[in-house]
Order: sequence, then structure tokens, then C-alpha cells
Amino acid sequence: MTTQAHVDPATALGLLHVVLPMRTVSGGKARLGEALDAEEREELVLGLLLHTLAMLARWSTCRRVHLVSPDPMLDAVVGLAGLDLVVHRQPGEGLNEGIVLGIEAALSEGADCLLVLPGDLPHVSVEALEELVMAADASLAAVSGGPIVAIVPSDARNGTNALLLRPPGIIGPAFGADSFEAHLRAAETAGVAVQVVSGSGLGFDLDTPEDLERLDAARLRELMDLGRAAADGVGV
Repeated sequence: MTTQAHVDPATALGLLHVVLPMRTVSGGKARLGEALDAEEREELVLGLLLHTLAMLARWSTCRRVHLVSPDPMLDAVVGLAGLDLVVHRQPGEGLNEGIVLGIEAALSEGADCLLVLPGDLPHVSVEALEELVMAADASLAAVSGGPIVAIVPSDARNGTNALLLRPPGIIGPAFGADSFEAHLRAAETAGVAVQVVSGSGLGFDLDTPEDLERLDAARLRELMDLGRAAADGVGV
């Protein structure tokens, strides 16, 4: 019996780097102000970040992580994650400007493929990340190795919760209001094949008090406890 050879997505896509953009810890998740006080929001931001880094540390497809942030406190925090990554200090607080900085760094290190992954996805997992890569790999095969863009929209389908680019920089980042449509338009303008990946654990993010209500209480406690321990560890 003949068996079909399995193509490793990491090999098909090439060297994959992740850009993880972060705002300041103290200024993050301001829209949750009606549900959490400032200290609780900081703990949640740190818990989400450390959970994301833990998943990336387990994800063998990822060859390098570029954390981009204007916050100097994150230098100490990421040391708790046990992950070899590069921290880029951006001069301003613009989200897309920081992502561009990460993309440029990834390109300078020879990345073939890049994933922009926000740090506020409570259900991010190795399985969800592999699902995205498998979808991108299928799109890559369909265009015979040409440029591709894979997008994970937010559950509300207005934002972008993950953006995979091969090659890096094939379109510019347009995170913010209505970023899902903005990224679709950018890919169309560039003539790039697009794969929309829905239904994974990457679609749910934490932005509003309503999002907090949707999140399992036990999961929220885990993230808060993780963030509280990190804050205590670095003296926040």
C-alpha cells in the first residue's frame, strides 16, 4: 500500500517568525475599566502575555519571537517566560508602527514567513496555531508557493486576531478599527491569495466587559493569578 508523504508546514512555509506587539502594561485594556480596576487590568495584561509566550515556547513551528513594545517593564517580565525571544523597544506607542519594527527585524534575520499575534487571546494554543499554519500551507500549495496572506478575524469579524504573511511585509499591518476588512482590501490590492481562518481558539479576544463575561470564570482566574505572580516577581 502506498502512503502519501506528509509535508511539514514549517518546511513548506519556511522560517516562521512571530511578532508580538504589546502596548504599555499600565495603559493596556483601558476599555475594561468598567469591570476591572487599574491593578486588575495590569494583572490581566501580564497573564495574557505570559500565557501567549508559554504557547509559543511549545510551538516548534515558531523559530523566533519578536516582542515589540514601548514599555521597559516588559524586559523583566519576559524573563519569567523561559523563552528565547528578542525584545524591541519602539520609540512611540503606535501599534502598527511597532509591528512594522518587528517585521523589519524578522526580515533582517532571514524570516520567510511571519505571524503577527496580539497578546490578548485567552484561548491561544499550540493546536490553534497549527490549525492556522495548516490552512496557510494549503493556500500556499494552491498558489504554487506564491505570496499568501492568512487572516484570523475576531469572532465579531471586525478585527484581526492573527495575521500570517508570506513573505513578511507582503502587505502592511492595519490593526485597529475594522482591521479585518482593511487587511482583506490590502491583500486584494496587492494581488495576494487570502485564506480566512475562522472557528479556532484564536477568534476570541478580551477587549470589553462583555468579553469578560463570555470568558470562563476559572480561565479568568488562572490568567489573573499568572499576571499577579509576574507583577510580584518584577515588583510592579
